[in-house]
Amino acid sequence: MTPAANDWVERFRRYLETERRGSPHTVSNYLRDLGALAAYCDRERLADWTALETAHVRAFAARLHAGGLAPRSIQRRLSAVRSFYDFLLREAQVQRERSAAPPDGADIRALRRNPASDVRAPKAARRLPVTLDADQMGRLLAITERTPVAIRDRAIMELLYSCGLRLAELTTLDLEHLDLADRIVRVLGKGRKERAVPVGRLAAEALERWLKQRAAWAGSGERALFLGRGGRRLGRREIQKRVAYWARRQGLPQHVHPHLFRHSFASHLLESGAELRGVQELLGHADIATTQIYTHLDFQHLARIYDAAHPRARRKS
Repeated sequence: MTPAANDWVERFRRYLETERRGSPHTVSNYLRDLGALAAYCDRERLADWTALETAHVRAFAARLHAGGLAPRSIQRRLSAVRSFYDFLLREAQVQRERSAAPPDGADIRALRRNPASDVRAPKAARRLPVTLDADQMGRLLAITERTPVAIRDRAIMELLYSCGLRLAELTTLDLEHLDLADRIVRVLGKGRKERAVPVGRLAAEALERWLKQRAAWAGSGERALFLGRGGRRLGRREIQKRVAYWARRQGLPQHVHPHLFRHSFASHLLESGAELRGVQELLGHADIATTQIYTHLDFQHLARIYDAAHPRARRKS
């Protein structure tokens, strides 16, 4: 690709960070996916983004599939390409309205359509989220140690389960986001959309214990809710390690990661009769279709009850 073509990727990065207000993780994924597309274009001797056609994008997706990339990963890459070309189309319209090519030579006025708009990834098999049942979750959270680290770790896990938070949402929480008087936490979710989530009683109690300990750890001016021993904000990787540690310590046989709390939160609410729209709002899902996957888990729960209780649920042939 030409230097001007590479410059458009940099402009797209700034657009994601400023206008779309994407998280660093999201921006990094988009740029990685566009890097794979740029490498494909170099192999095909496509010098700039206006040369890419729908056939090229289909061939790009087919090559990814042949290389063993999972359908969901291909879907994500195509989504990044579509977003990038939507951005380029907007900029091309600006150039046409100005009736002149930009001085840096990055002329994309010829671009009239998104070449990825009609390209779809191979259909992915439907995978239901893995969850812990209520007894397993209770076992995991039954931490009796009263060391500072144990108090902090229990508060983290209680909050993850009580509110169904994403790991990125948890790590960005500051003191001012938590209101224990009203038992509310304000969360900055995807697309930097804020939502208020109720905090359960046990989570609130665990957080009160942690806040008493936090004062002894906090560095000067540090506002992060959860801290490491050094007095600075606790990172994602450390939280993942601590969750896995306690799962082993409490005798759970499966691998436990932070997102498992979110899956379990949603599944347990629906099993208890919560409305789907309410669960959608608590999770911060933009599309209710994303929340609906948990209804399949709920149905599995009901099916097990039916099979165990109904006299004719398992008729002999």
